[in-house]
Amino acid sequence: MITLVRRSLGIVLGLLLVAATARAEIVKDLYSAEVPVADQSPAQLASASRAALEAVFVKVSGSASVLRNPVVAAALPGARQHVQQYSYNKDPAVPGGLLAEMLFDRSYVNNLMIESGAPVWTANRPTVLVWLVKEEAGVQQFVNAETDPALVAQLRREFSHRGVPLQLPLYDLVDTAALSVEQARALNSAALEQASSRYQLQDVLVGGVALQSDGRVTGKWNYFSGSDRSQRSATAESEALFVREGVGLVAEAMAARYAVAASAQDVGLAMSVTGVTSYADYAAVVSWLESLELVERADLESVQGDRILVRLQAQAAADQLATVIELNKQLVPIPVTGAGADLNYLWQK
Repeated sequence: MITLVRRSLGIVLGLLLVAATARAEIVKDLYSAEVPVADQSPAQLASASRAALEAVFVKVSGSASVLRNPVVAAALPGARQHVQQYSYNKDPAVPGGLLAEMLFDRSYVNNLMIESGAPVWTANRPTVLVWLVKEEAGVQQFVNAETDPALVAQLRREFSHRGVPLQLPLYDLVDTAALSVEQARALNSAALEQASSRYQLQDVLVGGVALQSDGRVTGKWNYFSGSDRSQRSATAESEALFVREGVGLVAEAMAARYAVAASAQDVGLAMSVTGVTSYADYAAVVSWLESLELVERADLESVQGDRILVRLQAQAAADQLATVIELNKQLVPIPVTGAGADLNYLWQK
């Protein structure tokens, strides 16, 4: 049974606001997916292609609901012809198991998403810090690579499947002094703030899971992003399914904030960036902008002192694109300077 609650916590859980930022990373495997296969036969390859393309669509949109889109659903039977390359790997979670890893054509996926009208979540995505406590046989402890390597591996797999960068705590003396297991389970805001602040992340997921005598697991996930909190309680048949619920909670909430409906027609936008004092600065700005799925090109129009004006050919309006651009903390939004730019930023080294 799953329940979901959303509310603003204001001062009560203002944790994560102190020294916290929406630090982001570029997800490099956005257009690839690994799926289990029974063997290397053509039939299994065709079936795996469809499952892998489903996983890619969910990653690119951020939401599993994209699979209900008629255009997306109609594309799935032809998945095999859009596989650019594939390989087979051992399944670390299943003895003797086999995984097929498939890479799909980026242009095909993005064009189909645009045609379908489904939202697109760019590869530039916030990193999430995860604190997880496990209770077994009356003993509670933090989940880390030493206490439960299998569960940590499951966390990594699920975050990777949804295309969300993961940060696990170091669980060193600093963390131990700042946050106890009991404080984490009780959602002690002061202790969580102190322990999480060193990682300087806005997005934090706190979970507690307990193994039951019948083999099932019960627990709760709390996801904090700034002053917003999402909560999900779950009873699952396995730890893997419980972890999937927590990761799904994060991915769906993030996609609701950052995914945008891309336009089929390019939008011309002028972007002003101040603080560009070298060719290396200019190259870094343009290279990063062109790495975004919603930006086709970023062309230099003019240079005035340390200010450059860049013409973007994008597939989103200025306000939508700004949400994504501002995940790069080196691009700080500044007031309009009168230069006639749609977007205005300071390049902060």
